[in-house]
Amino acid sequence: MIHKQEKSSMLGQGVFIFVYLAVMTAIEFGIALTFNSTTLLVVIALVKAVLVVYYYMHIYELNAEDHGADENSYEYKTATNRIGLWLFLISDSFVFGGLMVMRINLLGLTHPHLNQNLGLFVTAILLISSFFMNRGETLMKNGDRKGFITNTMITLVLGLFFFLGVVVVEWRGIPAVAEFVLGLFGEHGDVVPLTPSSGAPGAAFFMMTGMHAFHVLTGLIFLVIVMNNAKKGLYDEKHYPIEAAAVYWHFVDVVWIFFYPALYLVGTIAK
Repeated sequence: MIHKQEKSSMLGQGVFIFVYLAVMTAIEFGIALTFNSTTLLVVIALVKAVLVVYYYMHIYELNAEDHGADENSYEYKTATNRIGLWLFLISDSFVFGGLMVMRINLLGLTHPHLNQNLGLFVTAILLISSFFMNRGETLMKNGDRKGFITNTMITLVLGLFFFLGVVVVEWRGIPAVAEFVLGLFGEHGDVVPLTPSSGAPGAAFFMMTGMHAFHVLTGLIFLVIVMNNAKKGLYDEKHYPIEAAAVYWHFVDVVWIFFYPALYLVGTIAK
């Protein structure tokens, strides 16, 4: 099934999906602060992931026609590349799945002592970055190179903020900055920082966020490359590399959709 939509319709769809994601993120945050239902948190995470995979990562493109068996055609190569990319993402998801299993075994229905307000903030930043990445990809597919570059630049800035929020603030990479930012989010100075040696909570947190931060960093590098190539006009006609970069970035978002409640919301604070 080939999905062909007008530019305005595709951009509007991106807005609607972002609104749904934002509302559901707010709902799961509210659930965590009130009656904390693990079942509801899992359901919401699954729904959010499905929306991103289908509409932002457009998994339905795997069913697109390859216009015959001409192995030298761009369409055929694109279809093959899509399959290869999704096979890579599926294999990569097993790594993150293993980290989730580790987290469940170590912490059960508890979570590390983290600043929930900061967690919500960095999650919002990543979701917004996916919105702009989707918008940039859509504009490029419709011949708007300038629009793609602008939206990709916004995605890069937001992705960098997310990365620094984890490495500098949550990891206390720069203690003075971390204390200042956490103070803005309502954390008191007497809270004992989480470290890799903080038992099971520290091990789970740094393993999960470390692997995710690595993927965010590689995603940022990928986006810089395609943005620079787009400036040279390399993707005006053949823009699959942009699609691949966007799909990878949204995959990073999908992983965080599950990591966020697992680390910040589920259950009580681990002792």
